[in-house]
Amino acid sequence: MNLHQFFTRNPKAAVAFSGGVDSAYLLYAAKSEGCDVRAYFVDSAFQPAFELEDARRLSEELSIPLTIINVDVLQSKEVAANPKDRCYHCKNMIFKTIIQTACEDGYDVLLDGTNASDDADDRPGMKALAKLKVRSPLRECGLTKSEIRQSSKAAGLFTWNKPSYACLATRIPTGTTINISDLEKVEQAETYLEEAGFRDFRVRLIGDMAKIQISQNDMNRILSEREHILEKFTPLFSETVLDLRTRGGDLDE
Repeated sequence: MNLHQFFTRNPKAAVAFSGGVDSAYLLYAAKSEGCDVRAYFVDSAFQPAFELEDARRLSEELSIPLTIINVDVLQSKEVAANPKDRCYHCKNMIFKTIIQTACEDGYDVLLDGTNASDDADDRPGMKALAKLKVRSPLRECGLTKSEIRQSSKAAGLFTWNKPSYACLATRIPTGTTINISDLEKVEQAETYLEEAGFRDFRVRLIGDMAKIQISQNDMNRILSEREHILEKFTPLFSETVLDLRTRGGDLDE
């Protein structure tokens, strides 16, 4: 099956839109295939401000209606406690809210941007999507991350080369209770690195300490700019350390 066939069979659908590469291309493909599509963005403590900005920009460029839903994810004790299956509880909460809102708008099919490169094994979040019967056209049609980036570039989508991004909750160690203050610190730190021109990175929280993970391409640069980074990070964290293990391409969660 290809996307043309998928949208021929599903001519009306809602898309859970994160503002990222995959769901952006899914929206574009749906619109291109004549699907009656609406985007739904969940604004929560786990999503940085730039994702919402990108979601608004892309939906405007594609002339696709966007609904922004505010969800207090930390209201869930299972999510705030940050167990190993936190993502299951979070996705379950978020997607149930999207489904309810979308149904009220007349959309009874919900799609997400999971692609064929995403490993479904032992991913609690994907188990939640399967339970709620959320469809993943990119995965069902065998489209990989690299293919989606190439197609997005050809389509002129500004999201084509966005780094992969996992929600802010992934910066907090499993078993450590998640709170707003820690999430805000991490977002501030990552915003600084992004504004400084770094591309693939994570700022992990370990107690009161920040651990920076950076791609191999930026390792020398981050060392040369350590004084400026410490100036920004010191008010936020007790210590700042650099993970010397580098990764090529997109960082994982």
